[in-house]
Amino acid sequence: MSTRRTILRGGIAALGAAMVTAACDSSHGNVGGAATSSATTGTTSPASPTSPTSPTSPTSPATGSGSASPAPSPTGTSTAPSPTVTPGGPSSPAASPTVPTPAALWTPGPGELNPDVKAVAVQHIVAELNRPDLLVYDAQYGGLLDTSASVLVVTSVATYDVRLVQASPRWTVTQVNPSQPGPPTTTPTAAAKTLLANPRVSLPPAGLADVRSGQVHDSVLTVLQELSQEHELMVSVVRSGHPIYVFGTNRLSDHPRGRAVDVWRIDGHAVVDPATPTALVDNLMRRAAALGSYNVGGPRQLSGPQFFSDPTHHDHVHMGFTT
Repeated sequence: MSTRRTILRGGIAALGAAMVTAACDSSHGNVGGAATSSATTGTTSPASPTSPTSPTSPTSPATGSGSASPAPSPTGTSTAPSPTVTPGGPSSPAASPTVPTPAALWTPGPGELNPDVKAVAVQHIVAELNRPDLLVYDAQYGGLLDTSASVLVVTSVATYDVRLVQASPRWTVTQVNPSQPGPPTTTPTAAAKTLLANPRVSLPPAGLADVRSGQVHDSVLTVLQELSQEHELMVSVVRSGHPIYVFGTNRLSDHPRGRAVDVWRIDGHAVVDPATPTALVDNLMRRAAALGSYNVGGPRQLSGPQFFSDPTHHDHVHMGFTT
């Protein structure tokens, strides 16, 4: 895979025709969440105008789950803030030569659990935003229980925590919570500057804005930097857009406190894909623990008190920190 800075290259999807068990923290740690506000059935909260967008021309897709589609601009480069999103409002001009075709839409890849739950969440965001220039990078579980779920839909506008409940014939969206990363800090730390210039760590727009806001702890940034010496990493969620509470509980997650990060692709291989070498994912988890993560989640249970696995984490590696 080229080291040219791209945001979640491969597995990215673009807008067009609609198509698209536990929380993101372990039972002994934090990550995942309950509702971040009172439920507003079938509605979408306004997206933060500070979330940057960065679509660019296509690059070659990487292997793994999700569809092959264009990647946005490099993470290390500057990106203009995205406009405020009005759900169901006017769409962007359709004359753009980069408007994707329906064939480029994101679809669940191999290894997904309850893939239609993610598809419903992505379809909802696609329909509500109604933007032909929208890119959907990933759909990750923030929580998956028997009758309820949180799907984190990572897009070029923002990251959306989509809440759903079981229904027939398909699950139903009950609430949408958009990422709100906040404005950039005027005094970024050395760790933030170093990571933002690193071409081997790809951040989605909300994650990029999180780092620029100064609200992500250096422990997270330093470990990502260290891991990038051995692997190219694609990040799905950092701080904003993730559930505030461990899903189904009242325990605070490490994510909104700027003390956690999720990685969904390693060296071009999606964590959720059964074809991805188990050693690649397991070794990243062990390395994260060795570098100081007290709470490392993934698709398999490893030996040690800092490791956990559950249905939510079959599609990403979670790394949480105490400070």
